[in-house]
Amino acid sequence: MSIAIAFNKAFLVKFLKFGIVGGSGVIVDFFFTWICKEKLNIHKYISNAIGFTVAASTNWFVNRIWTFNSTNQDALIEYGNFLLISTIGLAINSGILWLLTDKLKVNFYVSKLGAIAITTIWNFFANYLYTFNGL
Repeated sequence: MSIAIAFNKAFLVKFLKFGIVGGSGVIVDFFFTWICKEKLNIHKYISNAIGFTVAASTNWFVNRIWTFNSTNQDALIEYGNFLLISTIGLAINSGILWLLTDKLKVNFYVSKLGAIAITTIWNFFANYLYTFNGL
């Protein structure tokens, strides 16, 4: 597949579905982050990583079935690829979160929302091109 992506209807539908799944992932992410940070008193960056990882796992499952209709028989490899992309996304997410909260003194949860928005763009294109091979 070439680097150029055709912005056709099917591509836009996938992006919208990915966004819907990502929206549910935000709820999962915030819930687990909040539980870990506020109730279990785990450090904010570790809590963020836990929330992000749980959300990434549920997002892979839903995106595999609904967004990309993947029939890849090597689901574990696909999941590993998705987690690799998500790990890079987590680094982007954490870097933005650090910059906004520690350097610019923006509220943690507002910063987290901004970090998620930027990371979503990375995650969609990387997963579209790499994990699901433009399905």
